[in-house]
Amino acid sequence: MKLTLLPALAVLTVTGWGSAALAENLEHVQQLIETKQCSQCELSQAGLVYASLSGANLQNANLVQANLSRSNLSGANLQGANLAGAALVNANLSGADLSGADLRNADLRGAILNGAMIQGANLDGANVLQAVGLPAMIATPENLYRFGLAEAQRGNFRGAISNYDQALTRNPTFAHAYLARAMARMRLSDDAGAIGDAQSAQELYTTQGDSQGQELSAQFITSVQAYQEAEQQRLKAANGQGGGGGGNFFSFLGSVAGLALQIFLQGSMGGLGL
Repeated sequence: MKLTLLPALAVLTVTGWGSAALAENLEHVQQLIETKQCSQCELSQAGLVYASLSGANLQNANLVQANLSRSNLSGANLQGANLAGAALVNANLSGADLSGADLRNADLRGAILNGAMIQGANLDGANVLQAVGLPAMIATPENLYRFGLAEAQRGNFRGAISNYDQALTRNPTFAHAYLARAMARMRLSDDAGAIGDAQSAQELYTTQGDSQGQELSAQFITSVQAYQEAEQQRLKAANGQGGGGGGNFFSFLGSVAGLALQIFLQGSMGGLGL
């Protein structure tokens, strides 16, 4: 299972899968709603938004492309269920058993996964951005870093920092995460924090023998300091001159982010041991 980034989204790499003709079985939908017992039911493309299905038995059910967004599936039995392409946005899956489930291309944005069992589940293509309680097999430092990059692309820099914090908790020597957090902090006008993170990244890159990362972090520090000086001059100048470097600086931030992402996707981890 590996991640890739699309604009404003962090998703797991898609593996192609064949699709047969899909159609919900209305009798099975009614059975599920009334009894919560629907093992092996045909529920593909079923509309189950906001459905109350806590503790439901959906073992081996066909839920391909079903819409279960904001549904309550806490404690549900979804062992072996086919949830390929299903919408589970903000769904409550806490304590659910998803062992062996097919979750390829499923949309799990904002889903609650605390205590969920996902052993043997296929999560290729699943979008787990902002999901809560991600299992350890998903919440790796690499994935959290990528989620952070995706949040930064959306302009959610606080959310990005939250992901970088978690990545660094799991791997304190993750230089890319320090540099990415430095850029996010700069966007939030935390100059001191940005420089501190960039310095940490530079030290790690040096230790790990990553000359490209070392150069990037050094350029970032120099640019932040130059930006600070330009801002000070602008504030002192009655005519407002001297503050024109901000646009160039933020353009530089974008180029650094793009290059850091390129380095990561190419697998050049600079001795991080990931």
